[in-house]
Amino acid sequence: MSKFNFTLHHASLVVSDTAASLKFYCDVLDMQQTDRPDLGFPGAWLQLGAQQIHLLELENPDPTTGRPDHGGRDRHVALSVPDLEPVREALDQNGIAYTLSKSGRKALFCRDPDGNALELLQRV
Repeated sequence: MSKFNFTLHHASLVVSDTAASLKFYCDVLDMQQTDRPDLGFPGAWLQLGAQQIHLLELENPDPTTGRPDHGGRDRHVALSVPDLEPVREALDQNGIAYTLSKSGRKALFCRDPDGNALELLQRV
């Protein structure tokens, strides 16, 4: 363990349209938006227990095409859930593509509207 006792506070994702991203994160993945100060550019903060995801509506410095089909071979944020099946159902109902973990774990990888990769895995 680190002598500094780090914990993850938040991860930031660059998005092109905050409203479209909120439909994905809040309406499909059932995340909860929380207060965000005025930072001089659009975006949103999502609360996940004690951690957050910050959506930053800024010009994306990364390519949005040519990314690996499987998000496990790309930069990604991993989120755990008690049961993966309801997440799969929500993605299926909304026509969102995903791939299953290549390791055999109960996990899947999907992408948000801007191509940011997410790993969703079932807690063991």
